[in-house]
Amino acid sequence: MLTWRVIVPFVLTGTIWGSTWFVITGQIDGVPAAWSVFYRFALATPALFLVALLMKRRLRLVPAEHKLAMLVGIFQFSGNFLFVYNAELYVTSGIVAMMFGLLMVPNALIARFVLGEQVKGGFLLGSAVAIVGVLFLLVHEWRANPDAGVIGGNVALGIGLALAGIIAASVANVIQANPTGRAVPMVSLLAWAMLYGTIFDLGFAWLTAGPPPVPSGHEYWAGIVYLALIGSVVTFPLHYNLVREIGAGRTAYNSILTISVAMLISTLFEGYKWTWLTGSGMVLAVAGMVLALRARTPKAEK
Repeated sequence: MLTWRVIVPFVLTGTIWGSTWFVITGQIDGVPAAWSVFYRFALATPALFLVALLMKRRLRLVPAEHKLAMLVGIFQFSGNFLFVYNAELYVTSGIVAMMFGLLMVPNALIARFVLGEQVKGGFLLGSAVAIVGVLFLLVHEWRANPDAGVIGGNVALGIGLALAGIIAASVANVIQANPTGRAVPMVSLLAWAMLYGTIFDLGFAWLTAGPPPVPSGHEYWAGIVYLALIGSVVTFPLHYNLVREIGAGRTAYNSILTISVAMLISTLFEGYKWTWLTGSGMVLAVAGMVLALRARTPKAEK
């Protein structure tokens, strides 16, 4: 039954996550993306450890669990975000969000080969429809919006970076779902993973972009706070409370709200133009995602 206890966190998480894609654009305009990723998680990491303490989850991990946390951190909080931030230099933020709406596809395929999970025909059909829809959006971006993104001029590179980010995030999602990961409270695993990822981000940023810049604009630091605390920490307990209340299958529909908010913001603030191609692409993408999610949702949750 839908109650305010379900509706409020569902809308909040979808709206917040949908807005973060645009906020990222303000983090990479004149500041190396690698340093912005580091600043975000340098603030978010201690906050997430605090959340774990408040939730009374164990934080002491055995060596195998630390190794898993390190892998998740490198793929999720380093590789994924480094690719995403750089992708938005060349592609409209809402389009990157739409591409990430397809994350469930590599999640399912990698889990099939790594964890032996079954992939249903309905999921494959829905995924195919969603992929066609996103392809429509990418074709429009390529042909009609070559200067998209923060600096523009290379849509193909932006698409490639976004795809790399999707693969990195998918690998992180699948490996944390193994027996070792399931034995660790999720918030504890993510806190340690974020710490390891932040350490890697620091080294990568220093090696590739030199000493850390200190932007003077208050908008930049407000964005860091929003992404770190609101976008990365506050939404965590809301999301997992939803999983407990309505199940993981229904909670996954939150991704539809997220991409819708992201595209609305791109329309309002990035000058994204809608055509018959982009409109039909959006409809196909959302319809395909709904079909795929319905196929993956256990009957008990429907």
